[in-house]
Amino acid sequence: MSKEYEEKRGPRGADDHTEKRFPRERRAEERVPVRERDAGADGLIEGRNAVTEALRAGTPIDKIFIARGETDKTLGHIASTARAAGVVVVEADRRKLDYMSATKAHQGVIALAAVREYASVEDILSAARERGEAPLLVVCDEISDPHNLGAIIRTAECAGAHGVIIPKRRSAGLTSIVGKTSAGAVSYLPVARVPNIPALLKELQQQGVWIFGTAAEGTTSLYEADLKGPAAIVIGSEGDGMGRLVREGCDFLVSIPMKGRISSLNASAAAAILLYEAVRQRLG
Repeated sequence: MSKEYEEKRGPRGADDHTEKRFPRERRAEERVPVRERDAGADGLIEGRNAVTEALRAGTPIDKIFIARGETDKTLGHIASTARAAGVVVVEADRRKLDYMSATKAHQGVIALAAVREYASVEDILSAARERGEAPLLVVCDEISDPHNLGAIIRTAECAGAHGVIIPKRRSAGLTSIVGKTSAGAVSYLPVARVPNIPALLKELQQQGVWIFGTAAEGTTSLYEADLKGPAAIVIGSEGDGMGRLVREGCDFLVSIPMKGRISSLNASAAAAILLYEAVRQRLG
């Protein structure tokens, strides 16, 4: 392990605990992100009464889409109730709702049901303490592909991580697609959702957790990173990697050796490599 790395770690150590014209339907489809079209195949709650009752019953909801420009009082009440409950509310073009809808009678509102309730960050840290283990967390910075998020959750659960943390916006949530891709791991591994990832990283650092961001230009080699102590592994979005503020909030930027012609890995593959390096170190 390099001297520079030893000096940077300081007193916190292992012992501290992503010109042709087409019919209108085709054009509307192209405006809908793949993740939302996929989610529309399952886990939808459509219509004003159905969504209102789901909120009243405390049904776990990942996100609510409301038709843009609607002034109906019922939709306004749904939006305010949802926000008060911590649910993300998104205004969307009505054509987008038409495409997502399975019933074609959405009445201007569609909710995506979450496959389980979100945990809190404190729940995740408490689970590590109860197991007598140094926390091992995965922080996803805007992973928008539900298949990637599901794969990360599956690997994290298999590796014995204590939880996954995602942002409230610009991220896939705990939809049915994520649940299926995780092969059921979402039922066992707590997932927390926070409004601000950079602020989260600061809070984790204050609790003695080291932040390891993945970056091709990272100055810390994968095999130099000390993942035996309290650690949070940050995985950037599929296209742009970690945001600037997230990158600046990391204690270490970790690079994975690349020997081929392709310069980057899929987000879930990068997460798997770092997680199992942590497993190797902790078993040793």
